[in-house]
Amino acid sequence: MKKFGLMLALVIVATFALASSDSNKDKAKGQNELQRATEIIQNMTSAAPDKSVPKEVFEGANCVAVIPQLIKGAFVVGGEHGTGVATCRTSAGWSSPAAFAVSGISFGPQIGGKSTDLLLFVMNEEGMKSLMSGHFKVGGDVSAAAGPLGRQASAEGGWKAAILTYSRSKGAFVGASLNGAVLQQDDSATRDLYGKDVPIRDILMGNARTPNTQARAFVNAVENAKVTASTERD
Repeated sequence: MKKFGLMLALVIVATFALASSDSNKDKAKGQNELQRATEIIQNMTSAAPDKSVPKEVFEGANCVAVIPQLIKGAFVVGGEHGTGVATCRTSAGWSSPAAFAVSGISFGPQIGGKSTDLLLFVMNEEGMKSLMSGHFKVGGDVSAAAGPLGRQASAEGGWKAAILTYSRSKGAFVGASLNGAVLQQDDSATRDLYGKDVPIRDILMGNARTPNTQARAFVNAVENAKVTASTERD
Protein backbone atom coordinates (compact mmCIF):
# COMPACT_ATOMS: atom_id res chain seq x y z
CA MET A 1 0.00 0.00 0.00
CA LYS A 2 2.84 2.37 0.81
CA LYS A 3 4.41 1.72 -2.58
CA PHE A 4 1.07 2.28 -4.30
CA GLY A 5 0.57 5.54 -2.40
CA LEU A 6 4.07 6.70 -3.35
CA MET A 7 3.50 5.85 -6.99
CA LEU A 8 0.16 7.67 -6.97
CA ALA A 9 1.78 10.74 -5.44
CA LEU A 10 4.52 10.69 -8.08
CA VAL A 11 1.92 10.43 -10.85
CA ILE A 12 0.01 13.41 -9.45
CA VAL A 13 3.18 15.51 -9.15
CA ALA A 14 4.22 14.59 -12.70
CA THR A 15 0.76 15.48 -14.02
CA PHE A 16 0.86 18.92 -12.44
CA ALA A 17 4.41 19.45 -13.70
CA LEU A 18 3.40 18.60 -17.26
CA ALA A 19 0.34 20.84 -17.05
CA SER A 20 2.50 23.71 -15.78
CA SER A 21 5.03 23.09 -18.55
CA ASP A 22 2.30 23.13 -21.21
CA SER A 23 0.91 26.36 -19.76
CA ASN A 24 4.33 28.00 -19.84
CA LYS A 25 4.83 26.84 -23.43
CA ASP A 26 1.45 28.31 -24.42
CA LYS A 27 2.32 31.64 -22.80
CA ALA A 28 5.71 31.70 -24.52
CA LYS A 29 4.02 30.91 -27.84
CA GLY A 30 1.59 33.78 -27.32
CA GLN A 31 4.41 36.20 -26.50
CA ASN A 32 6.38 35.12 -29.58
CA GLU A 33 3.28 35.58 -31.73
CA LEU A 34 2.85 39.12 -30.40
CA GLN A 35 6.50 39.86 -31.15
CA ARG A 36 6.16 38.58 -34.72
CA ALA A 37 2.95 40.57 -35.21
CA THR A 38 4.74 43.68 -33.95
CA GLU A 39 7.58 43.17 -36.43
CA ILE A 40 5.12 42.74 -39.31
CA ILE A 41 3.44 46.07 -38.49
CA GLN A 42 6.82 47.79 -38.20
CA ASN A 43 7.96 46.37 -41.55
CA MET A 44 4.73 47.45 -43.18
CA THR A 45 5.72 51.11 -43.00
CA SER A 46 9.25 50.50 -44.30
CA ALA A 47 8.34 48.59 -47.47
CA ALA A 48 8.59 50.28 -50.89
CA PRO A 49 5.42 52.25 -51.83
CA ASP A 50 4.48 49.88 -54.65
CA LYS A 51 4.94 46.84 -52.38
CA SER A 52 3.23 48.04 -49.24
CA VAL A 53 -0.20 48.67 -47.78
CA PRO A 54 -1.42 52.11 -48.96
CA LYS A 55 -1.47 54.87 -46.37
CA GLU A 56 -5.14 55.46 -47.12
CA VAL A 57 -6.00 51.92 -46.07
CA PHE A 58 -4.20 52.14 -42.76
CA GLU A 59 -5.55 55.61 -42.00
CA GLY A 60 -9.10 54.47 -42.66
CA ALA A 61 -8.94 51.17 -40.77
CA ASN A 62 -11.10 50.70 -37.68
CA CYS A 63 -9.26 47.51 -36.70
CA VAL A 64 -6.02 45.79 -37.66
CA ALA A 65 -5.50 42.03 -37.39
CA VAL A 66 -2.26 40.12 -37.98
CA ILE A 67 -1.75 36.37 -38.53
CA PRO A 68 2.02 35.68 -38.41
CA GLN A 69 3.96 33.09 -40.36
CA LEU A 70 1.51 30.72 -41.97
CA ILE A 71 3.14 27.86 -43.86
CA LYS A 72 1.65 27.60 -47.34
CA GLY A 73 1.90 23.84 -47.76
CA ALA A 74 0.16 23.10 -44.46
CA PHE A 75 -3.19 24.77 -45.08
CA VAL A 76 -6.16 23.68 -47.17
CA VAL A 77 -9.78 24.77 -47.35
CA GLY A 78 -11.61 23.58 -44.26
CA GLY A 79 -8.42 22.07 -42.85
CA GLU A 80 -5.76 23.52 -40.61
CA HIS A 81 -6.03 26.76 -38.71
CA GLY A 82 -3.81 29.65 -37.72
CA THR A 83 -3.83 32.19 -34.90
CA GLY A 84 -3.36 35.93 -34.67
CA VAL A 85 -4.02 39.13 -32.75
CA ALA A 86 -6.22 42.14 -33.47
CA THR A 87 -6.66 45.67 -32.14
CA CYS A 88 -9.36 48.30 -32.79
CA ARG A 89 -9.55 52.06 -32.47
CA THR A 90 -11.27 53.37 -29.34
CA SER A 91 -11.88 56.83 -27.94
CA ALA A 92 -8.71 56.36 -25.86
CA GLY A 93 -6.52 55.01 -28.66
CA TRP A 94 -5.94 51.47 -29.90
CA SER A 95 -7.30 48.62 -27.79
CA SER A 96 -5.32 45.87 -26.13
CA PRO A 97 -4.69 42.92 -28.47
CA ALA A 98 -7.38 40.26 -28.80
CA ALA A 99 -6.39 36.70 -29.70
CA PHE A 100 -8.28 34.95 -32.48
CA ALA A 101 -8.10 31.78 -34.56
CA VAL A 102 -8.78 31.42 -38.26
CA SER A 103 -9.71 28.24 -40.12
CA GLY A 104 -10.51 27.31 -43.72
CA ILE A 105 -7.66 29.35 -45.21
CA SER A 106 -7.27 28.92 -48.95
CA PHE A 107 -3.95 29.99 -50.44
CA GLY A 108 -4.85 31.46 -53.81
CA PRO A 109 -2.47 32.45 -56.62
CA GLN A 110 -2.02 35.91 -55.08
CA ILE A 111 -0.15 34.42 -52.12
CA GLY A 112 3.38 33.34 -53.00
CA GLY A 113 6.23 31.65 -51.19
CA LYS A 114 6.34 28.84 -48.65
CA SER A 115 5.75 31.09 -45.64
CA THR A 116 3.59 34.16 -45.45
CA ASP A 117 2.12 36.67 -43.02
CA LEU A 118 -1.48 37.80 -43.32
CA LEU A 119 -2.98 41.19 -42.44
CA LEU A 120 -6.62 42.18 -42.25
CA PHE A 121 -7.80 45.79 -42.20
CA VAL A 122 -11.37 46.27 -40.98
CA MET A 123 -12.60 49.34 -42.83
CA ASN A 124 -16.10 50.05 -41.50
CA GLU A 125 -18.54 49.52 -38.64
CA GLU A 126 -20.00 46.39 -40.26
CA GLY A 127 -16.63 44.67 -40.23
CA MET A 128 -15.82 45.87 -36.72
CA LYS A 129 -19.10 44.51 -35.34
CA SER A 130 -18.42 41.16 -37.02
CA LEU A 131 -14.94 40.97 -35.48
CA MET A 132 -16.31 41.90 -32.05
CA SER A 133 -18.98 39.22 -32.33
CA GLY A 134 -16.25 36.64 -31.85
CA HIS A 135 -17.24 34.47 -34.83
CA PHE A 136 -17.77 35.33 -38.48
CA LYS A 137 -17.04 34.13 -42.01
CA VAL A 138 -14.88 36.32 -44.23
CA GLY A 139 -16.71 37.12 -47.45
CA GLY A 140 -19.87 35.47 -46.14
CA ASP A 141 -21.07 37.30 -43.05
CA VAL A 142 -19.12 40.40 -44.05
CA SER A 143 -17.74 41.63 -47.38
CA ALA A 144 -14.01 41.21 -48.02
CA ALA A 145 -11.57 41.80 -50.85
CA ALA A 146 -7.89 41.56 -51.65
CA GLY A 147 -6.41 44.87 -50.64
CA PRO A 148 -5.20 47.42 -53.21
CA LEU A 149 -1.54 48.40 -53.45
CA GLY A 150 0.49 51.53 -53.87
CA ARG A 151 -0.98 54.90 -54.76
CA GLN A 152 -4.07 53.56 -56.52
CA ALA A 153 -5.97 52.55 -53.39
CA SER A 154 -8.83 54.99 -53.85
CA ALA A 155 -9.38 53.80 -57.43
CA GLU A 156 -9.74 50.11 -56.57
CA GLY A 157 -13.13 48.45 -56.25
CA GLY A 158 -12.01 46.55 -53.16
CA TRP A 159 -11.64 49.84 -51.29
CA LYS A 160 -15.34 49.71 -50.39
CA ALA A 161 -15.17 46.22 -48.82
CA ALA A 162 -15.63 45.87 -45.06
CA ILE A 163 -12.33 43.99 -44.78
CA LEU A 164 -9.22 44.34 -46.94
CA THR A 165 -6.71 41.49 -46.76
CA TYR A 166 -3.00 41.31 -47.53
CA SER A 167 -0.22 38.74 -47.61
CA ARG A 168 3.43 39.48 -46.92
CA SER A 169 6.15 37.25 -48.30
CA LYS A 170 9.84 38.11 -48.66
CA GLY A 171 9.21 41.68 -47.52
CA ALA A 172 6.56 42.55 -50.10
CA PHE A 173 2.82 42.97 -49.49
CA VAL A 174 0.21 41.80 -52.00
CA GLY A 175 -3.56 41.61 -51.99
CA ALA A 176 -4.76 38.21 -50.75
CA SER A 177 -8.20 36.61 -50.79
CA LEU A 178 -9.36 35.05 -47.52
CA ASN A 179 -12.99 34.58 -48.57
CA GLY A 180 -14.43 31.53 -46.85
CA ALA A 181 -12.10 31.64 -43.85
CA VAL A 182 -13.78 31.63 -40.44
CA LEU A 183 -12.48 33.87 -37.65
CA GLN A 184 -13.35 33.36 -34.00
CA GLN A 185 -11.98 34.26 -30.60
CA ASP A 186 -9.15 32.03 -29.40
CA ASP A 187 -10.33 31.30 -25.85
CA SER A 188 -7.20 29.42 -24.80
CA ALA A 189 -4.85 32.17 -26.02
CA THR A 190 -7.07 34.79 -24.35
CA ARG A 191 -6.73 33.03 -20.99
CA ASP A 192 -2.97 32.76 -21.45
CA LEU A 193 -2.76 36.46 -22.26
CA TYR A 194 -5.17 37.89 -19.68
CA GLY A 195 -5.21 35.17 -17.04
CA LYS A 196 -8.96 34.66 -17.42
CA ASP A 197 -11.76 34.54 -19.96
CA VAL A 198 -12.44 37.97 -21.45
CA PRO A 199 -14.99 38.47 -24.26
CA ILE A 200 -13.33 39.67 -27.45
CA ARG A 201 -15.82 42.53 -27.61
CA ASP A 202 -14.65 43.87 -24.23
CA ILE A 203 -11.02 43.69 -25.32
CA LEU A 204 -11.54 45.42 -28.68
CA MET A 205 -13.73 48.12 -27.13
CA GLY A 206 -10.83 49.06 -24.85
CA ASN A 207 -12.21 47.62 -21.63
CA ALA A 208 -9.25 45.30 -20.95
CA ARG A 209 -5.95 46.43 -19.49
CA THR A 210 -2.90 45.73 -21.67
CA PRO A 211 -1.43 42.66 -19.95
CA ASN A 212 2.33 42.70 -20.68
CA THR A 213 5.19 44.42 -22.50
CA GLN A 214 4.77 42.34 -25.67
CA ALA A 215 1.12 43.36 -25.92
CA ARG A 216 2.02 47.02 -25.30
CA ALA A 217 4.72 46.86 -27.99
CA PHE A 218 2.18 45.57 -30.53
CA VAL A 219 -0.31 48.34 -29.71
CA ASN A 220 2.47 50.95 -29.89
CA ALA A 221 3.59 49.62 -33.28
CA VAL A 222 0.06 50.01 -34.67
CA GLU A 223 -0.23 53.52 -33.24
CA ASN A 224 3.19 54.53 -34.62
CA ALA A 225 2.36 53.08 -38.04
CA LYS A 226 -0.83 55.14 -38.15
CA VAL A 227 1.09 58.30 -37.22
CA THR A 228 3.72 57.52 -39.88
CA ALA A 229 1.01 57.04 -42.51
CA SER A 230 -0.61 60.36 -41.63
CA THR A 231 2.73 62.20 -41.66
CA GLU A 232 3.77 60.76 -45.04
CA ARG A 233 0.41 61.70 -46.53
CA ASP A 234 0.83 65.27 -45.41
